[in-house]
Amino acid sequence: MGMAGSGTRNSKKRGGFRTKSYIRRVVYLLLLGIFTFIQFRHINQVRRTFIFYTLGDGKPVVENRMLSRAPTEEIALRRYVEEALLGPIVPDSLPLFPRETRLRSLLYRDAVVYLDLSESAALPLVEAPGRDVFWGLETLQQGIRRNFPSVQRVKLFIYGHEIRVIQTDEGEDA
Repeated sequence: MGMAGSGTRNSKKRGGFRTKSYIRRVVYLLLLGIFTFIQFRHINQVRRTFIFYTLGDGKPVVENRMLSRAPTEEIALRRYVEEALLGPIVPDSLPLFPRETRLRSLLYRDAVVYLDLSESAALPLVEAPGRDVFWGLETLQQGIRRNFPSVQRVKLFIYGHEIRVIQTDEGEDA
């Protein structure tokens, strides 16, 4: 009888050890999560979503990138557009515009973005025959509106000339 009682006591100790080990692991995971969150906030970056399309069949490819947090919405928009002009990171994805395309100017006033791209934005992509210029402009416009909810309209310009692109979200011209 003495042995049965001690065996029960040992199994309780072992079960308690397992519970303590489990609690210890959960606490470590929570501390790791809190540390990661603090580091993420300290790094001062924000996640932005970019849409590109595959080379072969034209299916959408979503890329999430971390960009530096900006002091103003206008600077954040500028960083977003410049990053979009760099093109995709994913292999076999198409850029929205020819590689030479640059941002000439960007102005954000009264919930409207005025975006002027270099003249190469008007050229078709060599990698995507059959895709017109409006394809890249519309994708860029949608990306701006998706990532910046405060933006109500995007007015696009190529080398100072306004380009009218239908906004698919509201069905009105840009």
